[in-house]
Amino acid sequence: MRILFFLVVINFTFITAQNTLQLEEEQKSPNANIELVAFMEGHWKGEAFGGITEEIWSPEAGGSMMFVFRHMIDNKVNFYEIGHIRELNSSLIFELKHFDNDLHGWEDKKEVQQFKFIKAEGNRVYFDGFTFENVSQNEINIYGLIGNDDSTKSEIVFNYKK
Repeated sequence: MRILFFLVVINFTFITAQNTLQLEEEQKSPNANIELVAFMEGHWKGEAFGGITEEIWSPEAGGSMMFVFRHMIDNKVNFYEIGHIRELNSSLIFELKHFDNDLHGWEDKKEVQQFKFIKAEGNRVYFDGFTFENVSQNEINIYGLIGNDDSTKSEIVFNYKK
């Protein structure tokens, strides 16, 4: 709910959902390992939601890659995310939590946003509602479906450079 409110307040342009996929009901994630997303490692910067975005992804360790995200407007932190992509049940899952600039969580204490692995194809790795694209050694795109429910979700692109 909080994400939708944030999106209504900030003025930016959505694109049609053409780079993300969603799992069919009953669809199971195929086998995969963390090496599929090794290209995410690094310190990435871009622009979205009317401000500056930054993601830092760790190298793979213990079957996972962790990340932190920061969004800034007018040189002030707006919100954070923390999360990871990890191996789970012989596949992958992308998980995250949101925090205000004072580190108060958006999700309930035990709630985690989860996005199951769908497939890897070419230079893209697809999760349910998110796609990670390896454009080059110094550029990535993350496409995400943002909104409350399937009828109000729109796709936004985060273009990052090292």
